[in-house]
Amino acid sequence: MKVLAAMSGGVDSAVAAARAVDAGHDVVGVHLALSRMPGTLRTGSRGCCTIEDASDAWRACERLGIPFYTWDFSERFAEDVVDDFVAEYEAGRTPNPCMRCNERIKFAALLERALELGFDAVCTGHYAAVRPGPDGSLELHRAADDAKDQSYVLGVLTADQLAHCLFPLADTPSKELVRAEAAERGLSVAAKPDSHDICFIPDGDTRGWLAERIDLAPGPIVDPEGQELGTHAGAQAFTVGQRKGLAIGRPAPDGKPRFVLEVRPKENTVVVGGRELLDVDRITGIRPSWAGAPMPEARTGAWFDCALQFRAHGEIVEARARQRADAAGHPGWEIEPVRPLRGVAPGQTAVLYRGTRVLGQATIDTARNARLSAPADA
Repeated sequence: MKVLAAMSGGVDSAVAAARAVDAGHDVVGVHLALSRMPGTLRTGSRGCCTIEDASDAWRACERLGIPFYTWDFSERFAEDVVDDFVAEYEAGRTPNPCMRCNERIKFAALLERALELGFDAVCTGHYAAVRPGPDGSLELHRAADDAKDQSYVLGVLTADQLAHCLFPLADTPSKELVRAEAAERGLSVAAKPDSHDICFIPDGDTRGWLAERIDLAPGPIVDPEGQELGTHAGAQAFTVGQRKGLAIGRPAPDGKPRFVLEVRPKENTVVVGGRELLDVDRITGIRPSWAGAPMPEARTGAWFDCALQFRAHGEIVEARARQRADAAGHPGWEIEPVRPLRGVAPGQTAVLYRGTRVLGQATIDTARNARLSAPADA
């Protein structure tokens, strides 16, 4: 099989490519240049897709004896990931740029080009598994290593994309074994730190980065009843669940901390309240997709049992869900966890599971707290 190995410059993608070579595939390595800032350098575990990463990817391919190329996807990355990130914050939502990158860059733009060039599959160092289901159709599953499992950020993959994905690390029990294997193979990235945070905000200052790209204006901070408690410098810089940076002069009546409950960008208002008001008992999702064959109930709109994860490496809770169209006829999901969840924010991604299998995903549009949404006399 002719395989295009996506080489990030890290240890996982290097070992994945090595295993693809060992499996007898005809492998070509490619590094994606996602930034046009030539001075971009990595700082420890912060940042990725940098000059250092490109050099590490080249050295890994040289060690493996496979061809290496760099493809410039910076323009598409800026439009589909960075601009989307800014637009979501402007709309008062909390986006996950890794989901958008996997959806629109690594498994859309990259895979499309790979297929056009005659490759059969794209190989990456993600910790996830593609397996045939009972009916023979392909399914996406969690990896063997729960601590490193990345099936959540791959929940955007479709059935057609799964047919061209190769995840050689799926059954590896731990990251330590991957590093040990890299060292045995003589790969220089064996001890390289994992990347964290948002790759295009390597210093981790998301609020400062957004302030340079969004027109922020002062506005009110209010409690759930609408009473003004203070002011903020820009509603779009806040996210649901945030506690720090509120700068409210007087304490709550019960003396407990307040948290951001809602961001209303059109009104330039931030709503705050007690921790208990962060509990969510119903979620609606937009732009849903199925990772493989849809659930049979999708045709009828009936409820089906599942498990919900709304944050990478976050908690997993039993739930029920159903597919329903909105007033405009656009497909969407309703999800009800069996117990209230805390800190769910519009813009995050809800990924549904059944056992180890990823059913699909949707972008969270609303997250309801029964006490906030109930009538005043309820």
